[in-house]
Amino acid sequence: MASNGLARGTVAHGIEAALGEEVIDRSVSAARYFYILPISGAAGLRLDAQYRPGPWEWVVLNGGGNDLLFGCGCGLCAGQLNRLVTPDGTSGAIPAFVAKIRASGARVVYVGYLRNPGTATPIKACGPAGNELDRRLGVMASLDKGVDFIAMSDLVPHGDTSYHQLDRIHPSPKGSRAIAGRIANHHTTRLS
Repeated sequence: MASNGLARGTVAHGIEAALGEEVIDRSVSAARYFYILPISGAAGLRLDAQYRPGPWEWVVLNGGGNDLLFGCGCGLCAGQLNRLVTPDGTSGAIPAFVAKIRASGARVVYVGYLRNPGTATPIKACGPAGNELDRRLGVMASLDKGVDFIAMSDLVPHGDTSYHQLDRIHPSPKGSRAIAGRIANHHTTRLS
């Protein structure tokens, strides 16, 4: 969500432009749910530290990918997935964080991650864990009418590298705009 901030091209900027509504962006690059260092964790590298209570109607979230990438070392991901969200969508760091936000009355939109179909990427081995994370987030969202999950797994056309930065992990400005467009379209559809 924080990618392309220097060019005012984050997902939040795209949502703001698409909806014509003010969007407060608290995203921080490299954030995780499980972050043990207290000072930098409190500064936003721990995902739940990015949230500030307020009179929010909607809160858009994304997270868990860095926990999988760095927390399971491209191997033993089942335990890390369960720490994030259990198969039934009821427990874990993500459902707990979503419940905290929902208790304020805000609707929550949880956003999945872009994929790189047909291209080489350093996180290709994380694909099955990412797919399972999406499935579990979808289950979590189905349990509360105030929570939506928006998958991004089908957004990038096969072989198209223009949606990602050179690292083939983070979204390019085009990718951030596409993510924002899908979120804004979902938001507009939900209100009509």
